[in-house]
Amino acid sequence: MQLKKATVLVIDDDPDVLTAVRLLLRPKVKEIVVDKNPENLPSLLRQHTFDVILLDMNFASSINTGNEGIFWLKEIKRLKAGAAVIMITAYGDIDLAIRSLKEGAYDFVVKPWRNEKLLTTLQEAVSGKEKSLTTVAAGTTPSTLGLELLGESEAMQDIFYKIRKVAPTDANILILGENGTGKELIAKALHQHSLRATEPFIKVDVGALTESLFESELFGHKKGAFTDARDERVGRFEAADKGTIFLDEIGNISLQQQAKLLSVLQNRQVTRVGANEPTPVNVRLLCATNVSLHELASDARFRKDLIYRINTVEIVVPPLRERGNDVLLLARHYVQVYADKYLKPPLELTSKAMEKLKNYPFPGNVRELQYAMERAVIMADDYALDARDIIFSPIETAPQAAAAPSATNLEELEKATIIKVLEKHNGVMTKAAKELGITRTALYRRLGKYEL
Repeated sequence: MQLKKATVLVIDDDPDVLTAVRLLLRPKVKEIVVDKNPENLPSLLRQHTFDVILLDMNFASSINTGNEGIFWLKEIKRLKAGAAVIMITAYGDIDLAIRSLKEGAYDFVVKPWRNEKLLTTLQEAVSGKEKSLTTVAAGTTPSTLGLELLGESEAMQDIFYKIRKVAPTDANILILGENGTGKELIAKALHQHSLRATEPFIKVDVGALTESLFESELFGHKKGAFTDARDERVGRFEAADKGTIFLDEIGNISLQQQAKLLSVLQNRQVTRVGANEPTPVNVRLLCATNVSLHELASDARFRKDLIYRINTVEIVVPPLRERGNDVLLLARHYVQVYADKYLKPPLELTSKAMEKLKNYPFPGNVRELQYAMERAVIMADDYALDARDIIFSPIETAPQAAAAPSATNLEELEKATIIKVLEKHNGVMTKAAKELGITRTALYRRLGKYEL
């Protein structure tokens, strides 16, 4: 069906949103019906047949579940099982919007949306185009040697969904995860699937910059500004103009550095060291860290106002030990990559090798797996890689020498912690997930796991 022949229902309690959608869609569709009150949905669905429904995620309604959008989505699906529902969400509710896809929503759009993107999504919905999980590559081919952004686990599929949705926006993204999980790959994927993809992608390891180098590296300097400033230098922010700047290990910068960075983000301009006039910059900001910024903020080691600036959307990268069979998927990938590199014949993993990989906790995450498989391929004498060929790094395994609690005790501890935090926040999922250091999607999974 063409969009021109479609009947569209829009439910949102923001009159400005309803006005904007009505003005946009009136010349594009056959009929548009708008309503501020989701409680009118049952009667609307009985009286009309809608080809697509635009539904807000949050309402100030009497339902008061904290996720009214999910409630009304389920109601729509109960009354009209085949209804194509597109959720309307804000940046802060991305995790909840991802859950809506699992509850039967066709797709979701993020406010403020681009009109072209909304129209394309509506057209796909009315034409019955199948949606599928989008596995976002990191711009690298299978023959490259970086940490590949691959995965079939539920946690990685959530990340792929999120990348596909937020990449086209200019939202500032904070990427969290242990060392070696692939945070830089996600940053590159966000850039390469953004509207800035043809512009520069500039990475800065800000955690490695000294106080004296911080301003010069990020904001540039004039010739003669200090002893070693023999030439004028463009800073990383100016180099990233119209593109993306990726600040890695941002949790390691000092309060003084944080203040300087905050000023640039607020004013959207930089002043080179030794200069008087500021230079405007237009950048999309991505940041990453392996530490909890909320804990640092609680200890007065990280500015809360800066956290709000850099954390419009948060992406949490799971450690490899929580990704199930992704370990074998990645291992096979690296076996192929390094067999090609070192001119080896095609190699297979034996059952014992796979068992060894599945039972190892990978404290070094994907990076450790990559190097372990490279060593195994180099040393291979046969067409199969056995358990004895896979040797893990003593650098990574040394800290794991202490006996770990049993899985049962860990699960009981996790369950008790979740219950305690939920009670503390009166069941408010957003606050509970934030204190636990996980996404709401991950919290919902754990609630299901423990039948809470």
